[in-house]
Amino acid sequence: MQAQDNLAIGENLPAPVALFHMASSYWVSQAIYVAARLGIADLLKDGPMSYLELAEATASHPASLRRLLRALASLGVLATEQNYTFQLTPIGASLQSSGLASIRSMILTLGEEHYHAWGELLRGIRSGEPAFNYVYGMDLLTYLGNTPTARTTFNEGMAEVTSLVSLALLASYDFSAFSKIVEVGGGYGSLIRAILTANPALSGVLFDAPQIIESGKGYISNGELNGRCQAVGGNFFDSVPHGGDAYILKNVIHDWDDSHSVVILRNCRQAMAENGKVLLVEMLLPLEGAVSLQSLMDLNMLVISGGRERTEPEYREILATAGLRITKIVPTISPYSVIEAVRI
Repeated sequence: MQAQDNLAIGENLPAPVALFHMASSYWVSQAIYVAARLGIADLLKDGPMSYLELAEATASHPASLRRLLRALASLGVLATEQNYTFQLTPIGASLQSSGLASIRSMILTLGEEHYHAWGELLRGIRSGEPAFNYVYGMDLLTYLGNTPTARTTFNEGMAEVTSLVSLALLASYDFSAFSKIVEVGGGYGSLIRAILTANPALSGVLFDAPQIIESGKGYISNGELNGRCQAVGGNFFDSVPHGGDAYILKNVIHDWDDSHSVVILRNCRQAMAENGKVLLVEMLLPLEGAVSLQSLMDLNMLVISGGRERTEPEYREILATAGLRITKIVPTISPYSVIEAVRI
């Protein structure tokens, strides 16, 4: 059995070759997307299969599928044996549709809506407007509201990523001092479910758009929470549920420009208990230099929603405009930090 070396860019590559690797990276992302869409990882979860068996199971052209599988093996997503038989590697296992490390739904979202929107990056750079709006004729939230299948895949993808980040947050930030947590824009509730499970004395409210709450109720209605989490639908530009002593927003503020962000934050300030706190879970852009993940995510927000990643001073500024001040910033082992703020 062989798992080929990943095609990562080496420091010693000639400059044109290194640049070519960068420019052709979408070949890799689309190969992985197609594997996710075909359900290759689910078919291989019980053991190796030949390319002919996989082609029959996925209704694919055998020779073409073999070429895809060979490319995935060269990336380390699959491993190959003799006679074009393939099996999963630990990396490829994350393409399965279930499991703690699954990111299949996020891969589908990246390979479909995100991929098409990024094709108009040039237009977005010249206009300053989200390329997504041009490609789809509407903004992201309107599109997801009108497209149930895409909405479900998107929210499942966000839940997958949040499940991975939750462990890092729980290891770094102590939620036990709170009594009632409100997660604003919480999607299917992966984060608040993890927090409440780890802190049995807490209660919580999951708040998001009504159609998202309706689809995600099953994610927080399991027995281990014993009814400690309420699901509420609404619009965070109008108001958020009152009475929480912690309002947690993960990857919400980065979706919006400053003026929209301030409205959301002011609504949280007005709704929280007297000594309440706002907790932003976001990536922080460095003041100097560049970190590829944060910098590319910042560009992605321009393409998809018109939002942005921010530096610490920029978060301090929008929080102050909303009547809040940062008390501390807690880094985690993930790319995310917890930005804690209270009323000014």
